Formats: sequence, structure tokens, C-alpha cells
Amino acid sequence: MAISLWKAMNGERAVVLLFVFRVLSSLPLSLLPHALSLSLLSLFSLFVEIRADNSLALFKTRPGASSGIMLGAVTLPTVMLSKLIQLSRAFSLQRIEIGELEHMTMQFWATSACCCGVLIFLSMVMWCAANNKNTHFSCRVWDAKFSLSCVVLYSVVCCISLATISHTGFNTALKLLWLLCHGFAAVKLIQHILNMFPYCASIGEALLVTSGLVLYFGDMLACTISKVCRLFISPELVSIRYGIKRSEIGIIIQGLLLGLIIFSALFKFIIRLCEHFWGADNSESRQNKEIERSLIFFASLGFIMIVVAPSWMMIILDFDVHPVLWIFQFVFSEPVKRLSLCIYWVGLIFASVLRFYNISKNSKIERILLRKYYHLLAVLMFLPALIYQPKFLDLAFGAALAVFLVLEIIRIWRIWPLGKVVHQFMSAFTDHRDSDLLIVSHFSLLLGCALPIWMSCGFNDRPLTPFAGILSLGIGDTMRKLLKALQLV
Repeated sequence: MAISLWKAMNGERAVVLLFVFRVLSSLPLSLLPHALSLSLLSLFSLFVEIRADNSLALFKTRPGASSGIMLGAVTLPTVMLSKLIQLSRAFSLQRIEIGELEHMTMQFWATSACCCGVLIFLSMVMWCAANNKNTHFSCRVWDAKFSLSCVVLYSVVCCISLATISHTGFNTALKLLWLLCHGFAAVKLIQHILNMFPYCASIGEALLVTSGLVLYFGDMLACTISKVCRLFISPELVSIRYGIKRSEIGIIIQGLLLGLIIFSALFKFIIRLCEHFWGADNSESRQNKEIERSLIFFASLGFIMIVVAPSWMMIILDFDVHPVLWIFQFVFSEPVKRLSLCIYWVGLIFASVLRFYNISKNSKIERILLRKYYHLLAVLMFLPALIYQPKFLDLAFGAALAVFLVLEIIRIWRIWPLGKVVHQFMSAFTDHRDSDLLIVSHFSLLLGCALPIWMSCGFNDRPLTPFAGILSLGIGDTMRKLLKALQLV
């Protein structure tokens, strides 16, 4: 076993293991169960990735890409554990309350449950495929025993850890059920992503997106359930997360994303209903239907984002004023600095987009190299704001993410009159890693810069942490690609 793992080791896997080992080496003894669970998750994901090397055709992944299962499975749990280590130091210094530490503990276990559930699903799919191919029986039995051992040990460690932060056995059972729901939701979501967007992502990329979405919207659901049921059930029995104080900007970003998810489902339902009554298409009415669909799109988008999402924020998360009014008050509390920053951003975006779009249409420069200029643009845009206006940058990242999501929905659904224009513009910057079905490169750049900043909210004793995404993506990754293009590395 050890010899086969060593032979299968490559650069990506070695870097991931080094990353995990570095985090585990800084753990306090109080987080020993978490260290054991992350070790089991890393070993299980490495095993599944090695087994998946010859089975990628089963999952409709992006052609030419490695599976990336191990990287996708351990990234978020390791990041959550790093934050948990930081909060443990803060709690020992009496800088935070025990509730915040318990909240991050549940976030870690929820993320781990998502990844573990998907790994179990992948191993079962490959095991069934191996049965159909009549591979060696002893090999299949060994695979099943190893997978089952990892899952059982992980479950035991999880139960022990949750029992230490629960007041009663019933509370522990509810938390275990909540984690099980996370794992089940992650499995269903990654199946949906791989089927709806075939050949658009590797398994690791889909797993990373899946675990992040399930964790984020699971937190929203927990808050909603706790608020609705608190008249009848103690909030602690539903979720410990409701009692965690959230910043206004965090609430607004969460509400925006929730509104877009509700909008997507609602619009899809309305369109299917309308198509049922419209009947078959014909050339005379097609243009009218496009206009009607566009009106439905923008009307439902406006209703969800102006009425439904703000209502959820105000009722469930106890937001004092309408979020739109709060945003105006926030921006004009320091109008000179923040409006000047907006003008600076708009000028940079307009000049760079106009220039690089023309180059992409008329130049033979590789698109992947051309897109690296946008990484440098991200440094010019975000670095001054992070230094002088970090809170405003938090809000701007959330607004940009919402705009990107709306534009991608418009592009995918070909909403008149912007759908074709947005598609033509975005296609000018795509390469082999994107497809006409789904373009995610701009999301990767934005979230890569934003997530370290968002994760640094609250207690943070590492001043350089917020700069990690901007500097690594904007400078490190760009220089690597430029040097590679010049054949200097």
C-alpha cells in the first residue's frame, strides 16, 4: 500500500500533503480530534484520487484536466481548521466568546462532512464500475475495506468531537443529523453540477464549489429555521450558528446570493410554465416570446432583489433598515474616499477592457496569457482599497460577485437584448478551460481575491492574510505564466 501510494505521488499531491501537514503541525492538543479527522480525510481522498485516474470517463469531467479530488476535498476543511486554530488562540486570550469557537467547529465538521460524503459517492461509483468490468475480486474487497475503515474512523472521531461541545445527547444527535444532511446535499449537488454542466470542470473543482455552496446556504437555512422555530424550540437545538453576531456587510452579501438562488429557481419554473401555455414555437411569435421572457426575467429579478431578499435579511437576521438604504448611508458616510475609489475602479475597468478586448480579437497572443493582464489589473484595483478602505472593498466584492452571477445567467439563458452581447464579449477571453456552456474564470479570479479577505473578518492575528489572494493570484500566478511563456522556466 505504502509503495503504491509513493509511486502515485506527483507534484500536486505532494504540495497538498505539505499544506495539510503544515496546518496539523500547529494544532493545539484541544483540536486533536480535528487533526485526526483531517488526516483520515486526506488519506481517503488520496486513495480515491488514485483509483479515479483510470475512471474519469464516468464523471464527464473537463478533458485533459487531472481529477484534483484530493485538492478539492481537503482545501476547505483545512482552511476551516486554520481559522479554528486562530480562534482557539483568541479564546485563550479572552478575545472572543465560546459561541464563536463552537460556530467555527460546526463549520469545520459541516465542510468535512460534505467532502467525505462526496468521496464516499465517488468510491461507490468506481466500485460498481469495477464490478461491471469484472476486475480482480481481492482488489475490490481491499478497496471496500479501506474505504469503510476510513469512514467508520472518521464518524467515530466526529461523534466524539461533537459530544464535547453539546450539552445533551439529543443535541449531539441533532448536530450529527445536520452534518449528514450536509453530506447528502453535497452528493446531490455535485451530481447536478456534473450533469448540467458536463465537461466544464474537474471533479476537484466541482467538489470545491459544491462544499462551499452547501456550507454557505446551509448556514442560511440554519438561521432561518432557528428564527422561525425559536418560539417553540430553543435555538441551540436547531443550530448554534444563529447566535453568532454577523456584520452588516456579511448579511447583505449573504442576502444577495440567497436572492439570486431563489431567482434562478423561480425564473426557471416560470419559463417552463409559460412554455407549456405558449405551445410550439413559430418564426412569427419567437421574437415576441423573447421579449416577454426578457420582461419576466428583469421583473422577477427586481422583485426578488428589492423585496424578497431584503425582507429575509430584515426578518431573519434582524437587519434594522432596508439594505439598499444602508448601502447608500454606508457609501456616503465617507463620500470623498469611497466615491473617488468607485471612479478609479470604473476608469481602470473601462480602459483595460476596451484595450484587451480589441487585442483579443485581433492578436495572436494566447488568451490564457492575455487574461493574466486582468490579474495585474486586480492588484491595481484591490490593493489600494484593501489598505485604505477594507470594509468598502468587502461590500464591493459582494456586489461584483452578484453582478457576475446575473451576467452569467443572462448569457446562459440568452436573455434579450443582452444575452448575445455578453456571450460574444465573454467568449473573447475564454480558453480550453472554459466552455460555451459555463464560463468560470472571472469567478475564480474574483473569489480568489475576496475569500482571504472575507475569511479574515473578525479576530485576525495575521496581518498579511487578507493580502494572500491578491498577491498570489495577481502577482505570483501572473509572473509564473509570463515566465513560462517566455520559456525562462
